[in-house]
Amino acid sequence: MTDLPYRPFADDAAIHRIGEGLLACTLPRADWTHEGHLAATLWLIRDRPDVAVDAEIAGIISRYNESVGGVNDDMNGYHDTITHVFVTGIRCHLMVRDTSETLVESVNALLASPIGRRDWPLRFYSRDRLFSVAARRKFLPPDLAPLPTL
Repeated sequence: MTDLPYRPFADDAAIHRIGEGLLACTLPRADWTHEGHLAATLWLIRDRPDVAVDAEIAGIISRYNESVGGVNDDMNGYHDTITHVFVTGIRCHLMVRDTSETLVESVNALLASPIGRRDWPLRFYSRDRLFSVAARRKFLPPDLAPLPTL
């Protein structure tokens, strides 16, 4: 058992399974955790240049949610602002990483960093704005501090 505030991945294969399962809508719902979201997104950005993450991430996650019986409505499912904040953070993370490191090294370093924390978006957004229906439906700019720039 670990005392870490996140669940690290054991190897690259575990991350590939999450990412590929997300794309194929075959990932067990229990594996779609915060760590799974970040690992799959980092994998897509870093290792899948055929996927236009900014244009496709909403559809990928929404389709997956529906495939496991979830809904994407005003209260549940895909959240556009949170997703795009983490996409920005992951890109910033990748910019400072050694390009020779393994996928699992990069993902676990992300999870251990401030960017990997569940509450990282609250550095930039008030709780009311971030968790509003408008922010769920469409990206809203931050109201507390600007997002990091790439």
